[in-house]
Amino acid sequence: MTGVLAGLVLARPAHTVLAHGVGSRHDLPLSPFYAYAGAFAALLISFLALGLLWSSSRFQGDLAGRPLPAALQRAADAPATRAALRLLGSAAALLFLLHLLLGPDDPDRNPAPGALYVLLWVGLVPASLLLGPVWRLLNPLRALLSLRPPRNPRPVPAAVGIRPAAAGLLLFTWLELVAPDNTSSRTLLLALTVHLGVQLTGAARYGDRWFAHADPFEVYSSLLARLSPLGRRADGRLVLRSPFNGLDATPRTPGLVATVCVLLGSTAYDGFSDNPRWITSLQTSPLGPTPTATLGLLSAVALVAACYGLCAGALRLMNRALSTPLTSFAHSLLPIALGYLVAHYFSLFVTEGPRTVILAGGSDNAPSPAPFLGPGGLATLQVAAIVTGHVLGVVAAHDRSVRLFPADRAVAGQLPLFALMIAYTLGGIGLLIA
Repeated sequence: MTGVLAGLVLARPAHTVLAHGVGSRHDLPLSPFYAYAGAFAALLISFLALGLLWSSSRFQGDLAGRPLPAALQRAADAPATRAALRLLGSAAALLFLLHLLLGPDDPDRNPAPGALYVLLWVGLVPASLLLGPVWRLLNPLRALLSLRPPRNPRPVPAAVGIRPAAAGLLLFTWLELVAPDNTSSRTLLLALTVHLGVQLTGAARYGDRWFAHADPFEVYSSLLARLSPLGRRADGRLVLRSPFNGLDATPRTPGLVATVCVLLGSTAYDGFSDNPRWITSLQTSPLGPTPTATLGLLSAVALVAACYGLCAGALRLMNRALSTPLTSFAHSLLPIALGYLVAHYFSLFVTEGPRTVILAGGSDNAPSPAPFLGPGGLATLQVAAIVTGHVLGVVAAHDRSVRLFPADRAVAGQLPLFALMIAYTLGGIGLLIA
């Protein structure tokens, strides 16, 4: 989030320090050796234990879950509840727009940049993990479309999948991490206009189902909600479930791999962009800072995708009957993406989030509160988030492997994925201490 943070601190007094989601080397008082060794040991022990003790698939996807009380289900599905949530989302969107149009063009006094980059983008992580796909219920575009829905909407072609959302997420992360002047009202209004144009044009043709394929925030929230203990079974019943069952039920839709690679690659670039050598490269590049940073972001996403593609190719060679290796194991990357998001943006959320809320409440100026975790505690949280995400990914991949591979090759078939996850883990920790 370097680009956003740079914009947010431009107008701050010199004594004000804005916390960044990623600590630099002096902010991470952990021995690199112990961080790497601990992460590798956790992955290796998990892999060996699963290979010895987990010989058949245990996850049931959207068939699993303990039903919640019928009264709670009725309340959650009641039209009044849905209408109230849409009204809440629309009111928040209107407030955001008013601050952009009428508020000061100063990120230290206008809550709009923080509302977009912190409360929405980062806040959707805990909200979706606790409550499920919340943005689908709050999405103001759905409320806007309901005022005049298209008469004969067409079905979204199956081949489209969530590819439009993957493209939208890439553009949003470019705005967040690369675009110059990305906290100014003019830039945000332009981005909002483009977003509205694309979404409403698609919705005019395909109806509100378009948002489940193309709205980047709705798809982002829905994927994170796969790890929520609150979900729905295939019959529509609201249930409490193991997050692994929600993860196992992730649809193997076109664009899933691209979406997850954008989440992983953009977060990795955000960590790398703090490196002093990279900052020097941006300042001295003959292409200019913005084109160079754009290439850096695209390269990070491409590298993540290429590594996963090589892994999927190796899986295909090991099991010719595996017809869709790319999408078959893509769900195992979601916990990794979640771990990266928590590690990189936790401190940003707990410091800038309250400040944004105070500004939105009418205060002219609101200093960022001091982080409630010291450097050691924050470092431990960051490393633990990355390692935990990868261990969860190993478990999800193992269960899928014993389902798809013959019994005598189930463990060996995971070796490419295990190697990939080790590389992702070491790379993620390396970004924290580089």
